[in-house]
Amino acid sequence: MTESELKAGEIIARMDRIPTWALNYIFLGIIGIGELFTFFDIFNINVSFVQTAVTLFHVTPSQAAPLLGPVVLGNLIGYVIGSLSLSPLSDKIGRRDMLVITMLITAIGSAFNAVAFNYLSFLAARVITGIGIGADLAIVNTYIGEVAPTKYRARYVSLVFIFSTIGAFLGIWVGLLLTTPPAPFPNGLPIALGASGIFASAGWRIMYAIGALLAFIGIILRINLPESPRWLISKGRLSDAENIVKKMEEKVTSKGLKLPPLPNVLPQITKSVSVPYSEILTNKLYLKRLAVLLPMWFLAYTTVYSIASGLTSLLTAEGYGVSEAGIISAMGVIGFILVGPIASIFGDHFSRKIWLGIGALLTVFGGMIVALTPNMFIDIIGAIILFFGFNVWIPIAYTWTMESFPTRARTSGFALNDGLGHLGGGLGVVGVTILATILPVLDLFVVIASFLVIAAIIALALGFMTTGKRLDEISP
Repeated sequence: MTESELKAGEIIARMDRIPTWALNYIFLGIIGIGELFTFFDIFNINVSFVQTAVTLFHVTPSQAAPLLGPVVLGNLIGYVIGSLSLSPLSDKIGRRDMLVITMLITAIGSAFNAVAFNYLSFLAARVITGIGIGADLAIVNTYIGEVAPTKYRARYVSLVFIFSTIGAFLGIWVGLLLTTPPAPFPNGLPIALGASGIFASAGWRIMYAIGALLAFIGIILRINLPESPRWLISKGRLSDAENIVKKMEEKVTSKGLKLPPLPNVLPQITKSVSVPYSEILTNKLYLKRLAVLLPMWFLAYTTVYSIASGLTSLLTAEGYGVSEAGIISAMGVIGFILVGPIASIFGDHFSRKIWLGIGALLTVFGGMIVALTPNMFIDIIGAIILFFGFNVWIPIAYTWTMESFPTRARTSGFALNDGLGHLGGGLGVVGVTILATILPVLDLFVVIASFLVIAAIIALALGFMTTGKRLDEISP
């Protein structure tokens, strides 16, 4: 081990011994604001697309579902493009700078959506937004995982995920408020504005404008983030990394906490890697992990996006009224909101792969309730279970995927799995929205849930342990 490698290893060892979050908590909030917008954008199409289809594309509400598929697929194609092309830049030029760039792209896409003038322009705007979101999620989860304490990586990824759930909640409920007609609860939202004034034709435009505003706020806040010390070390910037770690240590000791003894010093690579993907595609260990994680994400995202982006349109195609379908989706997001707190408390207590099984079982259970019961109140309970189930595994799997690749190619590894995995979501939504016109509700939900069930089986059978281990032990 050279002198610089030894010094780098000591800095990382000092960082790994820190027992708690050691940056300002405001930085969690800054990252969280960006994720709030990201998930606002993912979920705002769920309820609002019916009004978009009626007012911009001039079709009936029951004809919205087939038009949704290509739009979601376009968004996810953009996601894949952004994830695979922009995320590796984070491994080259840094996490913080790319977090600003990706949020800017997302803001531009959302603003374009607000002024879309036909189907093609609406689709193009969704593609641009997807490009920003795809890279952003990969970099955010990499950043949080690299600065979080070893024993609680899933906790802090899940805490940021709480903002994501708030964004999803706002995306659906603001859509319900601005784009649906009022109706007595639970058949609708009594104070909904979607049948009067500007909201009757442009409620959905206002939604995307709100999203763009949130994104621009996120850009301003992210400029203040510190760089990841692990990334700095991977580029040989030992002095900059040590200064940040020293401040982290001081932050902990100022709280009256005592720093544990240094763990073993592990070898560190302190040189640039020109092509981050080569670190994964030419390494047997990381190729093996890719072979497990990629099909898992690909199949699981088919379930996730079929419900997240299309539940309202699917229910409408099955005969529910627009307001009723919107209420079921909007109330279901309560289950999504519970994900962050539950995952942050319990996420590090079990193996990462166990959470796929838990999510799949709850998704099947919730979906069956929605499919088999015509009672609105029971359907709402089923939707809450459904939303909790198809989301509870996600922040844990984000952590698992981030842990599975080395610092010098960590964002690229995340992007390969999450980015290509989204192709499954896009293709699945296209297929599911077509099936919604020919299958009964029960059969439709069986098809949707089956993808997550298969993904869980892959994870449980082939998954590997990372919980509680140091990042450089997992992925040297």
